[in-house]
Amino acid sequence: MKRLTGILLLLSFSFVFVGTQAAPHSEQKYDIVVDRNGRGNFRTIQEAIESIRAFDPNGTVTVFIRNGVYKEKLVLPTHVCRVHFIGESRDKTIITYDDHANIDKMGTFRTYTFLIRGNDITLENLTVENSAEQLGQAVALHLEGDRIIIRNCRISGNQDTIYAGRENCRQYFENCHIEGTTDFIFGPSTCWFEKCQILCKRNSYITAASTPENIAYGYIFNQCDISLSEDVTSVYLGRPWRPYAMTLFMNCRLPEGINPQGWDNWRNPENEKTARYMEYNNSGPGAAAAQRVKWAKIPTAKQAAVYTLENVMKGCDGWKIGN
Repeated sequence: MKRLTGILLLLSFSFVFVGTQAAPHSEQKYDIVVDRNGRGNFRTIQEAIESIRAFDPNGTVTVFIRNGVYKEKLVLPTHVCRVHFIGESRDKTIITYDDHANIDKMGTFRTYTFLIRGNDITLENLTVENSAEQLGQAVALHLEGDRIIIRNCRISGNQDTIYAGRENCRQYFENCHIEGTTDFIFGPSTCWFEKCQILCKRNSYITAASTPENIAYGYIFNQCDISLSEDVTSVYLGRPWRPYAMTLFMNCRLPEGINPQGWDNWRNPENEKTARYMEYNNSGPGAAAAQRVKWAKIPTAKQAAVYTLENVMKGCDGWKIGN
């Protein structure tokens, strides 16, 4: 009898102990889990997107994406808003496709791997890449939504890696690795890049902003680290895709190999009268301003003080970047 009582007590203790163990990270309760191997709600990210209610009134939907290679050409439509995509790990949760502009005369704007049209979308801790060879423009991340946040992501491609594709829309990049060859950050949106690593893989141009004349802010790079592939020796900070392109590099590290002129007019001297190109408080061997083009500006401390995250991102709705 005593032995039976002892066994029952031991089993009871074991039950309580097991029942109180914390769930591992991957077992956290997300709204949707995507797993390529079939252990989640969906095997593909597009299926997860299509399952989300249009303009869901219940708030932000969290989508957890387990490690794996997801070869998908993704479209998030305008009616899918307030979604937070979280990868299991930045370098092992990979969204990839390989279209480029010269496949069946596709053109640049259909080459995307991930097209985001909805507002209030966050991508975190994952890779978005266009794996096409250098055979033409090939967009990895195409953004048309407003209030987009990209955190701790790897955005990889060659020509035209990121298309910030809609004026009056704001996109915030933090602690991201972004790489490409030519004009690999381009378009009319207002973008802030905070503490990002920018890798230039060819002698070419980092940015090709097309900021509209009536929009005050284009691309702001703050505390970013610019690096060049081993065989790259001459990279321009930008050239104006449209005449009023606005780009500022501030508090960034610029390596040897940044072209001493800094900026290019895209074979049109008229662009020199309108393009808004600036550098402020940068460091590194590529930051020397002695040979910069005369039409680029170095703002004073007072002038640079207006370029804050709050001012650039607030818009007419007072948007503030959350943690």
